[in-house]
Amino acid sequence: MSNPTHAAITSVASYIPEGVLTNKDLVKMVDTTEEWIDSRTGIKERRILKDGSVSDMGACILKDLCKKRDIPIEEIDMVICATITGDTLMPDTANTICYKAGATKAFGFDLNAACSGFLFALTTGAQFIEAGTYKKVVILGIDKMSSIIDYTDRTTCIIFGDGGGGVLLEPNNEGLGVQKSILKGDGNGRQFLNIKAGGSDFPTSTITLSEGGHYFFQDGRPVFKHAVTNMSNVVKELLEVSSLSVNDVNWVIPHQANIRIINAVANAIDFPIEKVVINIQKYGNTTAGTLPLCIWEKAPDFKKGDNIVLTAFGAGFTWGAVHLTWAI
Repeated sequence: MSNPTHAAITSVASYIPEGVLTNKDLVKMVDTTEEWIDSRTGIKERRILKDGSVSDMGACILKDLCKKRDIPIEEIDMVICATITGDTLMPDTANTICYKAGATKAFGFDLNAACSGFLFALTTGAQFIEAGTYKKVVILGIDKMSSIIDYTDRTTCIIFGDGGGGVLLEPNNEGLGVQKSILKGDGNGRQFLNIKAGGSDFPTSTITLSEGGHYFFQDGRPVFKHAVTNMSNVVKELLEVSSLSVNDVNWVIPHQANIRIINAVANAIDFPIEKVVINIQKYGNTTAGTLPLCIWEKAPDFKKGDNIVLTAFGAGFTWGAVHLTWAI
């Protein structure tokens, strides 16, 4: 009897914009201090894409994934792009990425789960690999948050940056790859994290424009509480269903929302902070881009067979956790 097929990561790539927005720069824009931003968020700088769009970043990532894997881009079957800042409301950005990158035999679609987007997309893409439907599936998590941030609002402009990354999924019969996933949602959370205008509920109008309804809104206190509680609980649930102890896990990669949230989650699951992947200080919160950026940056330290737990929390509310074993 053959071993079951898992979806394994075989290539990792990223896109980091050249533009840098430091805490020192933000102090000149809004009423805050460098020390306050650093102490409350853990962020020292974030990247800003001055020219271009999500599809431009995505095309670069897609081509780099294939280059690193040493395969022609025509072999890519499918692209899922997790983003809340797609080029346009329609058509979807994933297909534009395929076109710009020259992935002529691939199709794609976007997935909107905010900061949990990459996690949801990874789980979705893995199903196509496990079912034998496709052999090469690309999962992207990319956001240009500067396009929806009000840079006069100090509660949000200090947090977010642009950028993202992606992974190539392929079949693996060695028991490596995505093992278990738990995804959750609570639609009541939309009141605390949202972009109110621009959809069918509040179509674009002179009123929504004048009220700033197209900017990102966040009510920090309830978001903090729900993020810590839900991420820590879902990781505990994932470890239980995976029959893993904390000691069995080599790395935890949490969504890079806020250093205090990251520390609180690590404490809640009793996991050593030195084995928690953190890069929020350099990139800020890139929404769907944080997890793939962490995977890309830390990949040189991963060993084949390492147990890795990903967890995220985002608008909606959406949250979840994934257990994968490293295959490269």
